Amino acid sequence: MSFFSDFKTFLMQKDIVMLATAVVIGGAFNKIVTSVVNDVIMPIIGVITGGIDFTQKFIALDGQRYANLEAAKEAEAAVITYGNLIQAIIYFIIIGFFIFLVLRSYEKTKKKENVEDAPAPKGPTQEEILLEIRDELRKQNP
Repeated sequence: MSFFSDFKTFLMQKDIVMLATAVVIGGAFNKIVTSVVNDVIMPIIGVITGGIDFTQKFIALDGQRYANLEAAKEAEAAVITYGNLIQAIIYFIIIGFFIFLVLRSYEKTKKKENVEDAPAPKGPTQEEILLEIRDELRKQNP
């Protein structure tokens, strides 16, 4: 039974529970970001680029011309789907931007909490400064 009790203790550590929570929240955050990318950002980019669907951009390696990606796949042609790479890069940039915004907001709240909680640093008193000056003058003029 020692193995199972050790395993239970391991699973119930604070770090493991926090990691599991972060994974669940990350999965939910991924759905939000996916929706923002697919439902908001990509249509705007499509309008800006004149209705280009990046997922349909490809290069057929057999030298033939195909009307679309599905036609190339039906012909079993080897294709490089560079449009998917472009979309993945856009997706990555947007995720990075969202994470930046979240972390920036978090850091601002942490700074406000620290400023409110931390007492003002105390400097030396006027008497202490005068004593230091006196001691330095005595060292210079024995």
